[in-house]
Amino acid sequence: MTLRKSLVLTFVLAILISLLAGCSGNKNKKYVIATDTTFAPFEYTNSRGEFVGADLDILAAIAVDQNFEYELRPLGFDAAVAALESNQADGVIAGMSITDKRKEKYNFSAPYYNSYIVVAVTAGNAGIQSYADLTGKTVAVKTGTEGAKYAESLAAKYNFKIHYFTDSPTMYEDVKTGNSAACFEDSPVMAYGISQNNGLKIVNDPNEKSPGSAYGFAVMKNNASNQKLLALFQAGLANIKKNGKLKQIMDRYNLSYDF
Repeated sequence: MTLRKSLVLTFVLAILISLLAGCSGNKNKKYVIATDTTFAPFEYTNSRGEFVGADLDILAAIAVDQNFEYELRPLGFDAAVAALESNQADGVIAGMSITDKRKEKYNFSAPYYNSYIVVAVTAGNAGIQSYADLTGKTVAVKTGTEGAKYAESLAAKYNFKIHYFTDSPTMYEDVKTGNSAACFEDSPVMAYGISQNNGLKIVNDPNEKSPGSAYGFAVMKNNASNQKLLALFQAGLANIKKNGKLKQIMDRYNLSYDF
C-alpha cells in the first residue's frame, strides 16, 4: 500500500470513528427531568411505595416514542424549578401551569392538560359557602402555584390571610386541623384527593370564576440541549395525542381529556 493510500484510508477511518462516536453520544444522551413529589394524580407515591402518576406515564410514553433516555428526579416543585434554572436538570414535568410570567424564563411544550383553581374546606364544614365567608380567616396555598396566585388576588377583597406550604398533603392537613379555614388547589389534584378520602370538599364561590390554566413541559430558554429535548417532547406529545395513548393515560387516572 502506498503512503498516499495509507493516509487516505487513515483519514476515512478517522471520519467514520468520529461519526460513530457522535451517533453513539446522541443515542446515549440521558436527560435529567425534575418533577414534584406529592401532586397526585400527576406524581405521587402509591400504597406499594412506587412513585407513579400521569406526568410520569406521559413522560415515559414520549421517551419510548422518541427513543430517548431520562433520569427522573422527584425534588418537589420549588426544588425542581431551581434545578432547572441552575442547569442541574434539563426539563421539568410537574403539573406546571403555562403562564405569561413563566414564559419569560422558560419555553413550554404544547399543553397536555387543562386545569382550574378550586377552594376546599373540611368535609364537615358548613360555615364556608363562599369567599366572603373567608373574611378574617387564614387560607392555605402551595408556594409558587396558580392556586397561590389566585388566593393572593382575592386576599385584599375578602380580607383573609395566606399561609404558604411546599406540598399539598401538608397544606391539606393544615385545613383539617383547623389552622387554616380553606385551601386553594388545582381542580384535578383536589378531585383526586377527595376520591381518596382526604377529608375535604370543594366549595367554590358561584359568583367568582376561578382562572384556568394548561399544564406543559418546561425547559430553560437559550439552551441548545434543552431545545432539542423540548422538540423531542413536542413530537412525542403530538404522536401520543394522535394515537390515543394520552387519552389512555388520562383515563387511567380518571382525569378529563379535552384535546
